[in-house]
Amino acid sequence: MRRLKILHVFLAWGCCAFFAPWVQAQYTNSSPSGASRSASTQKDASKKMPIKTNSEMPLQGPELQIAERVHVGQLPCELGASIRLQADANSPGYFNLQGKGFKYRMRPVSTSTGAIRLEDEKAGAVWLQLANKSMLMDQKNGRRLADECAHPDQVAIANDMKMNPPAALIDVSHSSTVDKR
Repeated sequence: MRRLKILHVFLAWGCCAFFAPWVQAQYTNSSPSGASRSASTQKDASKKMPIKTNSEMPLQGPELQIAERVHVGQLPCELGASIRLQADANSPGYFNLQGKGFKYRMRPVSTSTGAIRLEDEKAGAVWLQLANKSMLMDQKNGRRLADECAHPDQVAIANDMKMNPPAALIDVSHSSTVDKR
């Protein structure tokens, strides 16, 4: 008798687990009044009311200031690759980035280092713009999609850095920095 009760309990839990997704789907497809909408009505409603995600929200002051410093255009990269980065005229501060086999919708993100960073959070893509070069990273797969991309302004800075290298961060040439033990 005890085994029969245990069997009934397991069957009841199994039925709940099996039918729960179906019940939830029925609940989410119904309108607040409890009546179901047809598929065509749902499509019509989605056309009338576009849904904006967080990435499509209007940008604020700091992000717009970052966007003003982004180099746009056709940017040649290493190994013959190239990136096309264009500002979106309809959404100030947003950019469309595309290359061979990929296309991303980028928005500026503040950084502590001063580097310009654009992200497509959904796709996991990150565009980093430094003074002398830019690169495209795929955060989801942990690899670079494009490197050594350069706008003409960045090429000029890179050439200047070759002719006049910046000071080293750690300079050990002075006698005052020699370890005195």
